Amino acid sequence: MKKLLVTLLVAATTLNLVACGSSNKGGQTSEGGTNETTGNDAKVELTVQVEEGWVPYYEQVKETVIGKYPNADIKFITTGSFDHLDVLDQSDPTNPDVADVFALPADRLYGLANNNALAAIDAETMANNVGGFKDFKGGLGGNFYVDGEYLAFPYNIETLIGYVNVANAEAAGIDFSKSIELTSVEADQILTTVHDCWFGVAFANSAELELLGHNDAGELYSDATKEWSELTEDQQKLFTALYDYWKFHDTNKTDLWDKEAAGGYIEEQFKTGGTDVIKIDGPWATTSVKDLVGDASNLEVIPLTNITVNGNPLTHWKGGWGLGVNARVEEDADKMAVAQAFIEEIVNPANAQELFKYTGKILENVEPSAYEGIDELEKKVIDATYAGYEKAENRPLFTEWGSVWDSWQNALLSWSSTQPKDAEAAYNEVKASFEAMMSSF
Repeated sequence: MKKLLVTLLVAATTLNLVACGSSNKGGQTSEGGTNETTGNDAKVELTVQVEEGWVPYYEQVKETVIGKYPNADIKFITTGSFDHLDVLDQSDPTNPDVADVFALPADRLYGLANNNALAAIDAETMANNVGGFKDFKGGLGGNFYVDGEYLAFPYNIETLIGYVNVANAEAAGIDFSKSIELTSVEADQILTTVHDCWFGVAFANSAELELLGHNDAGELYSDATKEWSELTEDQQKLFTALYDYWKFHDTNKTDLWDKEAAGGYIEEQFKTGGTDVIKIDGPWATTSVKDLVGDASNLEVIPLTNITVNGNPLTHWKGGWGLGVNARVEEDADKMAVAQAFIEEIVNPANAQELFKYTGKILENVEPSAYEGIDELEKKVIDATYAGYEKAENRPLFTEWGSVWDSWQNALLSWSSTQPKDAEAAYNEVKASFEAMMSSF
């Protein structure tokens, strides 16, 4: 298989053909990476994808790695992670605009694996080198294990949290020190784009509504194709709450149900003096959210589970990102060694605070105490993330789940045009959308 990869790469170079990488159990044997004997003095050219804000931290990592591999020439490709993945998806691993080392969300792994875009890495050895993992394969690491190989290394955990504008909470008489029930406050006091499934899934999870899963026979199914009468009481109450939430904003002609304008509306209302008390977002949004409220002293952070719908806590996913190595690197043992060393240094527990400072990323392989002494607001964000992550659901990673995003969003956004008369009619729009999705598989 590896000889085939070499042949394909040569063909891609000389004939400009599209090549697909292959791998050969590199995560378990010396053929995959650092278990091979490599020379630290070997001349290696390595490219690393980095987002603009991450550069200062990655420069520190680069300096450390070059100290171990003095002849390594490490260059950065400065671009957004999703933009980089789009380039890869639209070309192939041999494209020089695709980095040798890059970040990827866990849900993109299977698509990249199917396209043979990732090299197998010796992740368990790397985990031992890095340290701090309680259950590597049972945690985020397992999300990157495909057909007996690790195709990426855990980068960071992520889940949604709640940012509280303290002044707005006091003006509204909302006590955020205890659970806050969505249906007991005004619909503009907890603002979120529930029609965006990234946020909507937290509501679905609260009522154990499986948007797409596998039954015991391994067949795909969706609770959202059931008749209204077949939904559980909690699921019916969920759609009643969502319907009432939409109805408020539709009646008051806010921009929340406008896909393009909703973000700006939420930000404006979350400013001090606005209606929004809680903004649901991720730890990566800390700086921008702080700017909205004017001062860190006016901002508190709560786990997402502190918000309930019909008494059921909102629970997001155990989301996460990984760091992968381009498939074209797999045959070059020296380059694989430097690539894996760079990844190990990025997630070095000793660097946890610096990593968060520049990237907003929170490591799985450290205790919350590793962030003691960090900025007070940042510590609140980190603590809330860990608390929410502990109770979050495992994220579905199979390819078909990608169809859920538009199926959910299109259905909920359609309410503004179809004007359902009640929650059951609103749910039927969702049901029709998911039936169409299921018929496409």
